[in-house]
Amino acid sequence: MAVANGSFATFLIVCPTAFFLGIIFSLFPYDYPILWSTVPTPPSHYDYLEAHLRFLHASPPLIPRILHIVIFLGLAGLIMKLYKPTESNMLFDGASLVLYMCGVTVYIANIVKGLRLVSAGKYGAELVQSTEEEGQILDREDSLKVLAASNTILALVLVGVLVLQAGQWYADRKEAQEVQSFQDKAAAEATDKAAEATGVDSSSSPKEHQQEATQRVTRSGKKKSN
Repeated sequence: MAVANGSFATFLIVCPTAFFLGIIFSLFPYDYPILWSTVPTPPSHYDYLEAHLRFLHASPPLIPRILHIVIFLGLAGLIMKLYKPTESNMLFDGASLVLYMCGVTVYIANIVKGLRLVSAGKYGAELVQSTEEEGQILDREDSLKVLAASNTILALVLVGVLVLQAGQWYADRKEAQEVQSFQDKAAAEATDKAAEATGVDSSSSPKEHQQEATQRVTRSGKKKSN
């Protein structure tokens, strides 16, 4: 039952993580020219990205609700695996929870805030409220670059969660194989000791054991008749 619960909790972690990675991958065509391309980004690309982000932020309320439900499903899976944790859970699932919460923080602090700025269409000097804030607020291009970089950071964090879950599966599998090997070796030693105690060769087949037993009975019968 514990294995089944662990498998279900892992399912709750892996599926939302893969879901978020798919969303980020769909944004990669917009982020790549801004962050990774060696060719200067044309001004029109910023217009395309801005229009796309505005469309995302203006989506029906059902869409962000589904997104937040999936976020909480992943968090619920991690909490389930950390309930009465083993050493493996503390190591792998604890680190996964830290990375997952880092991803949630990036989402709230950078992505949600950036989407609101893009929807408002105000950047840089338009947001300055005092002389102290001059030069501290990013302009349009830098704000869009921060959003693109936040997607990259979030993707790396989520890949880290998947790597940790895969590492835990591999470690548990190797441990189970070692335990099974130890049990098989102990059972074989116990069989050898039992065979030595009864005087039966443990390497012989069951048919040979039966023949030896029959011969012993026949010998004892001859001795009695004599």
